[in-house]
Amino acid sequence: MTLLLALGVSGLVFLVATDRLFIHPRPDSLAPADAIVMFAGSPGRLEHAVGLARAGYAPTLAVSMPTANDPCPPPIPNVEVICFAPDPLTTQGESRWTAIAAARYGWKSVIVVTATTQTTRARIRLARCYSGKVLMSPVPPPRNMWPYMIAYEWAAMGKALVFQRGC
Repeated sequence: MTLLLALGVSGLVFLVATDRLFIHPRPDSLAPADAIVMFAGSPGRLEHAVGLARAGYAPTLAVSMPTANDPCPPPIPNVEVICFAPDPLTTQGESRWTAIAAARYGWKSVIVVTATTQTTRARIRLARCYSGKVLMSPVPPPRNMWPYMIAYEWAAMGKALVFQRGC
């Protein structure tokens, strides 16, 4: 009976943590920023990032393109578009690039476009590299990708918290 209770409580804690960390992460209210930085990944991010740029949220749009198959958006009126390949080709590399670009261009605030499931981990990675204001603007992944992305995020979060604790 005690084992069953422990398993039930553990399962409940796991489900609540999954919901809080990856399904419904802490939201940010969007406000104008110095740049919009799109982390590469699931569909919908590029369209969302371009929409924010067109709406005037920032004068610069930086788009992560870790592979040759990732598109760089066409020019946007009154917006500088920067396409970059992070090193390494991970959220950690994108966070490092953001910090370096912020220092180079004088960005004090950024809007980061990423998947809903990646929001918490990206926030942790960015806080280790960049001291400016970060507003997360998540894009939900397609419904069929949620199970994979949640499993991936649990593993990636463990890696970020245990093995890669620096910028």
